[in-house]
Amino acid sequence: MSVREKPNQRLLALFHQQSCWMIEPLAAEMKYSIPSVRRFLAEVGYFSSFTHNGSWYTLRSIPYFDGDGLWFYRDIGFSRAGSLTRTLIDLAARSPAGMTAETLGAKLRVRCHSVLVQLCRNGKIQRQKLARSHVYFSIDPPIATVQRRAMAGPKPAELPAEIAVLILVEFIQNPDASFEDLKRAISRKTCVAIDARQIQWLFDQHGLKKTTPTQAPPPGEP
Repeated sequence: MSVREKPNQRLLALFHQQSCWMIEPLAAEMKYSIPSVRRFLAEVGYFSSFTHNGSWYTLRSIPYFDGDGLWFYRDIGFSRAGSLTRTLIDLAARSPAGMTAETLGAKLRVRCHSVLVQLCRNGKIQRQKLARSHVYFSIDPPIATVQRRAMAGPKPAELPAEIAVLILVEFIQNPDASFEDLKRAISRKTCVAIDARQIQWLFDQHGLKKTTPTQAPPPGEP
C-alpha cells in the first residue's frame, strides 16, 4: 500500500478489483488489523452476506438489488434487509399472500425452514397450515389479515395429469429448479401456459418438498 494512500482509498480500490471479500483476506491485503478494517468498512458503508453465516462483505454502492431486495454474487447472497432472519421477516411481511418455506428457500437459495420455525416461536412472524405446507405471514395483524384473505382466494386451476407428470419428471432431472424454472421449462416444451402457483399447489397437494442445496463457503476468493 502506498504511503500516501489512505485506508479508505485502498479499501475502495480492493472492492473495485473484486466485489466481495471475507474479512481475513481483506485485512491481509490492507495490512491492517481486522478491527481496523471493520471500522473502515463502517465508514464507507457495507453489506454482509445473509448466506455463508454473514462472512462475506460488499460495499453499499456495489449491489443492484432486485424487486425482493436481493443481490447475488455467484452463490453469495446479500439483502437490503441485512441478515437471513431480517430478510425472511421482510419477505414474509411484504408478500401479498404469505410465502411457504419452499418459496422462500427458492428465492434465497438457502434452506430456511428451521430459521422460520424459530422466528415463529420468537413472535417475529406467524404461519398457517396450507395442505402439507405452512404459509408464513407478517406479525402485524392488519397486514396478516390482508395476506390471509389473499391466500384464501381462488385456488390455482388444477393441472392436467400429463402436464403434472412432465413437471415431476423435470423436477427429478433438475431438483434445484425453482417453481419459476419449472414453469419456464414446461412452457418451452409443451407451449402450454401454466403458472408457478399451479406447480406450487401440485407440490403441496402431494406433500412434495422443494428444497435448495446447502450453502458452503466457496474455496478461495470469488
